[in-house]
Amino acid sequence: MSKTYAGARLRRLREERGMSQAEFARSLGLSPSYLNQMEHDSRPLTVPVLLRLTETYGVDPGFFSARDTTRLVADLREALTGEITAARVTQSDLADLASRMPAVAQVLVELGRRNQLLSERLAGVTDGRDGDRGTAPSPHEEIRDFFYRRQNYLHDTDLAAEHLADEIGVRPGEVIGALTARLARSHGVHLAAEPGERLHRYDRRTRTLHLSPRLRPGQRAFRMATQLALLEYDEGLGRLAEEDFEPGSPAHALARIGIANYFAAALILPYTAFHTAAEEFRYDIERLTDRYGLGYETVCHRLSTLQRPRLRGVPFSFVRVDRAGNMSKRQSATAFHFSRAGGTCPLWNVYESFAAPGRIHVQIAEMPDGQRYLWTARAITRHRGGWGEPGKTYAIGLGCEIRHAHRLVYSDGLDLDNASAATSIGMGCRVCERLGCPQRAAPPLGRALRIDPDSSTFVPYPVTGPDAPSDREAGRA
Repeated sequence: MSKTYAGARLRRLREERGMSQAEFARSLGLSPSYLNQMEHDSRPLTVPVLLRLTETYGVDPGFFSARDTTRLVADLREALTGEITAARVTQSDLADLASRMPAVAQVLVELGRRNQLLSERLAGVTDGRDGDRGTAPSPHEEIRDFFYRRQNYLHDTDLAAEHLADEIGVRPGEVIGALTARLARSHGVHLAAEPGERLHRYDRRTRTLHLSPRLRPGQRAFRMATQLALLEYDEGLGRLAEEDFEPGSPAHALARIGIANYFAAALILPYTAFHTAAEEFRYDIERLTDRYGLGYETVCHRLSTLQRPRLRGVPFSFVRVDRAGNMSKRQSATAFHFSRAGGTCPLWNVYESFAAPGRIHVQIAEMPDGQRYLWTARAITRHRGGWGEPGKTYAIGLGCEIRHAHRLVYSDGLDLDNASAATSIGMGCRVCERLGCPQRAAPPLGRALRIDPDSSTFVPYPVTGPDAPSDREAGRA
């Protein structure tokens, strides 16, 4: 068994709790000198110490695993593509940096993204275009990053919502009644029908929550719970949003709404009860939707948030993708990396699901770094209700690392230990390391193309270099 050196992560855990080495060592039953040696990687992290950390601080053992650096390494590779191409840094350098100094690695990622943004703006000005238009991250993108950085779990918000759910008596089949009573008794809010095109509208003057009659019961409950969050947890919403965004900015306003939506999901699906049901049903999404009377997407999104210390569920990645490959939602409690440069991989089963809507598609997928995941995907369509009115169709994907797959009902009958059974996918064609993939839709970043008028290959963008696939590997056409 290989030794685990996790000094930087151990030090970060201590500093986040504002503890001195002596205090932290005392809580773990260690001497300060022994802790100091572990923090400086002079000693490995032993199993007994890891167990004490898990018991005392509710830290998942995976926090100290090299697996958790996968996402950060992928972000570094994307942000520092030019430096890798110029051989100034190597993949090993990135892995070592992400493992030993994750905070420094994150700063480099942010600097790399800013540099890319400035380069795009400069190119726009040079070309006579508006250099400020279309290059800055949109507020919605900033909100996705807000939840992504927190691994899609807001601890204090989740606890507050569960406490309220227990106080007002939220139970399966009784949610709307409990929310209606709370809104009326505590806030003087009454419900009314919304005759217009809007799904909901809150009139602050008359304290009336207008809800569209087209909303299904689960959707009505979610809108009511969101309004309750805005009324009862307003201070907490603003305080959490201010951690990342300037008050008064569009991103701050959207963050408050996003946190309110999180609160709403945690209110109608209280953590402890929902976690118990998920484990009992082995994460069978359709059984959970039947039990709680909520939509497929809502249940999947809630499953991706089950990361409470000492009561963790399977760490999932959650995505919502349309037919064109636009990813409108992406949240992750795992190391799965979502590319910012280009679309998603066409070999991913989320696209297969569009061919058979309503059916859950299962795939074992392998990323270029060798990490394997079990993915479920299902296409859903939303209609406003009228004949001939346009609807919206999305694929909802939910995936976990293969080491957790046995906990899911969707793994039954699959050979989880057979690497050859996995489908090779990537993070998006522009940053994908699979140089011999015939499905590639764009040339890889930072690689020189092999242009030969006298030959062609099955791979649409052959590259030069010692690691380039041979003609045999590329499948010469």
